[in-house]
Amino acid sequence: MRSPVAVSYAVRVSRIVAAPLRFVYDWCTDFREDDYRISGSKSRRRILEKTKERVIYTTKEKGKSAGSASIVTLHPPDTWHVDSIGDQRDVAGDYRLARLADGRTKLDIVFRVKQKSSAAPSRAEFFQHINAIWNKYATTLEKDYRSAR
Repeated sequence: MRSPVAVSYAVRVSRIVAAPLRFVYDWCTDFREDDYRISGSKSRRRILEKTKERVIYTTKEKGKSAGSASIVTLHPPDTWHVDSIGDQRDVAGDYRLARLADGRTKLDIVFRVKQKSSAAPSRAEFFQHINAIWNKYATTLEKDYRSAR
């Protein structure tokens, strides 16, 4: 059994997306149980509640006992916040969109992570994982936008 640790850190991620702000907001906040197909994640999401104000879901990694519960608070048209309480770490994340002059959108994300177990990914591993996921999400989002036009 791994010993508990008390490590806290912040991770920032930004993307410029070739799609208008409203499309980006709607796409990013349309939480679905099959989102893992975009990122190739081994974790599975179960949506418990989905309204215009919030989304509540659980996440469990396939083949592992660790999981988390998340509440996403939606603030249209350009921000949302997630609080995720997990077995190995807690994460609070703030997402902010900014309209750019050329019809693109800037997405800024700040995650504040409290690592509760040495089994949780390190800051560098978390950053690498989040970066890879958002590379895939941004590519898919732009493809979906081009298809919708």
